[in-house]
Amino acid sequence: MTIRSCAVFCGSRFGNAPIYAEGAKEIGTALAQHGITLVYGGGHVGLMGTVADAALQAGGKVIGVIPEFLHAREVMHKGVTQLEVTPDMHTRKARMFELSDAYAIIPGGLGTFDELMEIMTWKQLGLHREPIYIVNIGGWATSLVSTLNDAVEQGFADPSARRLFTVVQDVPELMEHLSINVPA
Repeated sequence: MTIRSCAVFCGSRFGNAPIYAEGAKEIGTALAQHGITLVYGGGHVGLMGTVADAALQAGGKVIGVIPEFLHAREVMHKGVTQLEVTPDMHTRKARMFELSDAYAIIPGGLGTFDELMEIMTWKQLGLHREPIYIVNIGGWATSLVSTLNDAVEQGFADPSARRLFTVVQDVPELMEHLSINVPA
């Protein structure tokens, strides 16, 4: 399977370290340069806006998917290639799932964690086989990955849960995986 599109789950804020915005810009640029369509949350603020703007500036295709109630709150990005407005968050996530061949999780907060957990759960249940990458930009996901491992160690998740995602340390490593990956 060739990766033609990648959903990027990330924050609508910038976080406290410049490396997060640098990583968002780098992933948007890299996806565009590799001809991979960016699918993202449709906002024009925080890391979401940064990743979309970088992909657009590099000549890439960007599909934003945003629920109606976040239209004003996240300052909907009107400059993307394609913008879809959904009635709610559940429809937004389902639509992003339909549009994506892979998932990259970069720095973000509760919404990003929600998206990651849902897409991993769907994979565990056999609803998809697409790869999920946690991009540990600046070490932001170290505690998250530790928590996922703790769930296994404490008996709340099967050891096979560790195979639901791959941790990569930076965008070049992510792009290596996307360029050669064939989902299991």
